[in-house]
Amino acid sequence: MNTSIPSTLLTSSLLSALVALAHPVRAAIEGVTMPPDDGKLRVICFGAHPDDCEIQAGGTAARYAEKGHHVLFVSVTNGDIGHWREAGGPLALRRKNEVHQAHQLLGIQGVILDNHDGELLPTLENRRTLVRLIREWKADIVLSHRPNDYHPDHRYTGVLVQDAAYMVTVPFFVPDVPPLQKNPVFFYCQDRFQKPNPFASDVVVAVDSVMSKKLDALGVMISQFAEGGANGSADLYPADAAGQAKRREAVREGFRKRQQGITEQCRAKLGDWYPAERVSSIQYVEAFEVCEYGNQPNKTELKRLFPFFD
Repeated sequence: MNTSIPSTLLTSSLLSALVALAHPVRAAIEGVTMPPDDGKLRVICFGAHPDDCEIQAGGTAARYAEKGHHVLFVSVTNGDIGHWREAGGPLALRRKNEVHQAHQLLGIQGVILDNHDGELLPTLENRRTLVRLIREWKADIVLSHRPNDYHPDHRYTGVLVQDAAYMVTVPFFVPDVPPLQKNPVFFYCQDRFQKPNPFASDVVVAVDSVMSKKLDALGVMISQFAEGGANGSADLYPADAAGQAKRREAVREGFRKRQQGITEQCRAKLGDWYPAERVSSIQYVEAFEVCEYGNQPNKTELKRLFPFFD
């Protein structure tokens, strides 16, 4: 007797059931406390290295966290060559510990993927990994680099996120994790690059109220900033406590001025989001560009996704 099932009877629901049997569903992200289904926003930010998300979106993440929303920062590489003196496993562990401290200060969670710094490629396996993470987090908002950037890891992180922007809804791509029923809104973080096209500040978020917290978080990443990272030297961070304190303060001031510079670049856009009487008093913003892939929000939806404009 022929017991095979005619192909015409293999409905999509039956196929889904068969796939589920063959591929048990993953339920959680390793090392992460999964948030409850409480109606709060779920934000996931992808940076190439353990410091990129924190620089680009640390203030906005802190503001989400203060309102009870759920934020996950993902470093797509482990940062294991990002220092002038140290490298390999010891540096990766050091950077993991530093960025964990930063996340505690910001009130968020983080994940570091096991890809070598400087060697990231937009492979199929990396695309699957990012799709899994976006689905598992049930993201409403996805943030990342633009795919035009000075660093190849930054560029390819942007490409990988773009490649995930449609696939997160496709049932039989990465079938071990249920697809999202609604595509998230994808955003690029602010950068200075002009070619082939400059960054567009579609959304600007004032982070004055959490700027001190952001500066504290960046300050604990000594390997990258006080010591200068891959292009640093022994001269940057002296051995004596007074010299180290002076260097840390200089780093903090540098980041403060950097954020002020971004604010001035975006000042003309602030009136789209904040009352005119408040615009002149805003000192620090983070800016985001809507990616042309993924869900395309109108301004009402953007205000729901960025609930900071009351």
